[in-house]
Amino acid sequence: MTLLATVEIKLLEYVQAEMVQDLAHDMNHVLRVVKTAKALCQSENALIEVVVPAAYLHDCFSFEKNHAQRAESSKYAADKAINYIASIGYPAKFLDAIHHCIVAHSYSANVETETIEAAIVQDADRLDALGAIGIARCLQVSSKLGRALYSNDDAFCAHREPDDSVYTIDHFFAKLLSLASTMKTASARAEAEVRSRFMRAYLAQLESEVVGKL
Repeated sequence: MTLLATVEIKLLEYVQAEMVQDLAHDMNHVLRVVKTAKALCQSENALIEVVVPAAYLHDCFSFEKNHAQRAESSKYAADKAINYIASIGYPAKFLDAIHHCIVAHSYSANVETETIEAAIVQDADRLDALGAIGIARCLQVSSKLGRALYSNDDAFCAHREPDDSVYTIDHFFAKLLSLASTMKTASARAEAEVRSRFMRAYLAQLESEVVGKL
């Protein structure tokens, strides 16, 4: 068994024990991000020894959604991840790069990616907010937060600014549909466009049912 394969078992066990899970950030999310990150790593010829630990541990710590320090979650997660990875004897030459990947993956932290590996982890995390799974996650979280599905006044934000603190569908216009333009790697950009088209098709169908005529 390779070093990375052995470490993956430990990373999975650690994040399962340490991660505070919610509807949008659970172990299935982590596993999807790892799967996508591995695929992007191969496409972009990046260091898998950096990408895989960062993908597993990118959400090993997170402040509550409405916490004042929410935007700092990735920095705390990165520090926590590196402490653990170092404790299991992972090669020290990769630690700084892994730390940067985790810090920079966060949308709210707004930290620029400085390496292809950080770009991959960020892209993999953002791809999970798009497509069919992105729609499902958005609906799950908004339902838990008690947000209405849409506004009876301009449901699809044609003539008003979106307010996703109140309306679920507004989140598509406030954030989700713009994510494709933030992708750093060519492979992720192509996939993001596919997933974004699916989301736009969903919104078009929803609009036909909400405001269209039979």
